[in-house]
Amino acid sequence: MPNRLAAASSPYLLQHRDNPVDWYEWSTDAFAAAALRDVPILLSVGYSACHWCHVMAHESFEDDQTASFMNRHFVNVKVDREERPDVDRIYMDAVQAMTGQGGWPMTVFLTPKGNPFFAGTYFPKKGRGQHPSFMDVLDQIRSAWDQRRTEIDYQAERLTAAVNTALPVTSETPGLDLVRAAIAYLISSYDWEHGGFGGAPKFPQAPTHELLLRTLALGLDEEQSPRVEKMLRTALDQMANGGIYDHLGGGFARYAVDRAWLIPHFEKMLYDNALLARTYLRAWQVTDEERYRTVAIETLDYLARDMRHSDGGIFSAEDADSEGVEGKYYVWDWAELETLLGDDTPLIAAVFGASRDGNFEGSNILSRPSPIEVIAQRFNVELDDLAARTAKARTLLLTARAARVRPGLDDKIIAAWNGLAMRAFAESGAILGREDYIDVARGIAAFLRDHLTVDGRLQRSWREGAISVPGFCDDYGAVAVGLFTLYQATGELEWYAEAERLSHDMINLFADPAGGFFATGNDAEKLIARPKNLFDNPTPSDNALAAEALQILWAYTGETTLADTIEGVGRAAGRILEHYPHASGHLLSVLATFQAGLKAVAIVGKENLEILRQVAWEQFRPNCIVASSIGPSHDIPLLINRSPGPNGALAYVCRNFVCDLPVSTTEELRGQL
Repeated sequence: MPNRLAAASSPYLLQHRDNPVDWYEWSTDAFAAAALRDVPILLSVGYSACHWCHVMAHESFEDDQTASFMNRHFVNVKVDREERPDVDRIYMDAVQAMTGQGGWPMTVFLTPKGNPFFAGTYFPKKGRGQHPSFMDVLDQIRSAWDQRRTEIDYQAERLTAAVNTALPVTSETPGLDLVRAAIAYLISSYDWEHGGFGGAPKFPQAPTHELLLRTLALGLDEEQSPRVEKMLRTALDQMANGGIYDHLGGGFARYAVDRAWLIPHFEKMLYDNALLARTYLRAWQVTDEERYRTVAIETLDYLARDMRHSDGGIFSAEDADSEGVEGKYYVWDWAELETLLGDDTPLIAAVFGASRDGNFEGSNILSRPSPIEVIAQRFNVELDDLAARTAKARTLLLTARAARVRPGLDDKIIAAWNGLAMRAFAESGAILGREDYIDVARGIAAFLRDHLTVDGRLQRSWREGAISVPGFCDDYGAVAVGLFTLYQATGELEWYAEAERLSHDMINLFADPAGGFFATGNDAEKLIARPKNLFDNPTPSDNALAAEALQILWAYTGETTLADTIEGVGRAAGRILEHYPHASGHLLSVLATFQAGLKAVAIVGKENLEILRQVAWEQFRPNCIVASSIGPSHDIPLLINRSPGPNGALAYVCRNFVCDLPVSTTEELRGQL
């Protein structure tokens, strides 16, 4: 018999609907049942593309004996962390406070009031060294609940206090000196051999790359610029050459399990690919490295081709597993390669780092270990010939792979992640002159407006007509930034109007008068804490996105209260920016751009409007905000009293709301920027 999850909207919860565990969704019913039975709540949090979540499910949640014990002694609650990041954040704080580390699956034991008293992550079916078995943990919790309730209550009070501890707000807004200190720290902790930070496992850190890009584009640290560029190039080269990148279909896996980026954890997440596509495209503009442009296009094409709902939204993730085997969809054994590639097998194997013995459990993860010039010289072939044969081989391999069972798709559509994707497609469309990318961004915007907005309130996620819960601060911030970007790319006023509305609603729903933004709205379910997310990992934090949206709106309107709110974000995050620069790259980038000074460009007129607008996109100018209209407009303060010239469009460049004389040619505009 299916359990209560059979009616869930989350693909992750639906994966557990046939477990013998009597799962509840997060609900008042679950807490009421725990109080009535006087038993603890077992909270299990994960997500659909999480490999170790699947492992724990197979080992324990599908086991009748384990499930029977869980049902008898606990009320069991399953949560999709992507639908409920508020629940995930609160109880992850408890896990980290108790164990010093975190991850998924997350396993937390709560009192019927929701207070945590014991927390961990993955528990194996059988004990391993210092890791107790899941059944041992369950039995010890049951015994403690029955015999040592006072001890449990004390522990619950301590952990609840820990998750409610807020960082103090600093008295001053962080300045550019903090950015330079952050760059120095990143240089000191960088993996100069393989790129990135830390050892295995190794994650793409798009927020940190954003800081490196803006440091170069804005000239924030001229002394360190050569090393900053080397950091950026090394990381992007190694990731694009490694197995973490899909060399056939485009797109990046969630992370690498090794230091050299070769062995991926094969799930693909929308947020990673939206962020990294934009990173690579902007890096192409900063470095003129053509390979980065190619990677960006292949990644965007993957999202548009394989991850898009017919109504325009982008799905959340693809699983690591297919047919129950991690990576089966992506790897190749030598016999397959020989069958498909024939006499070209040795050449193409050298291009993609494949061998008879393999590099992953006897099979091959494709990578690009050597420059194409080295391969051409080794096999004595011309570069053009090698490129043609490689392209042919890619087509053959991609066709063969398409016949395999594809990994599971998490087909819910999350507002925040779609906001990130909207921004990536809108920027890329404007930079590359790709109207099809602009259309993808429009489709995302329309989907969010038509399916994920209820009575003006943005919602968190949608799947097959069902919505989850009201949106969080990161949903508002990411979608507002995406809509502002789409407006800048098209001049279509409807997107500006929606972004402006969301930005003001975001302040009303989430702003903390003391500084910064809460993750949950003042209309949301009351939990044991109201989290305030300040860390950029793996996506820009709620506060980074909120500050960026308000920074754009401030450039358009000049509302002084917006500048005050942005500075409040900086003060709320001051301690984190100072002590954890590796986990606050995007927020540092936004605040650095704010401190460096914005340039607002108003372009008015019909003739040559698009040509002038393109100047703003031809380089990475993170402090440049564009407003455009074919005629005088009162819809955006920046455009008020702006008129076209007698012979075509005029561009007005403003700094600190003082504008230069209008110009009509690309050369003049380029000079002012």
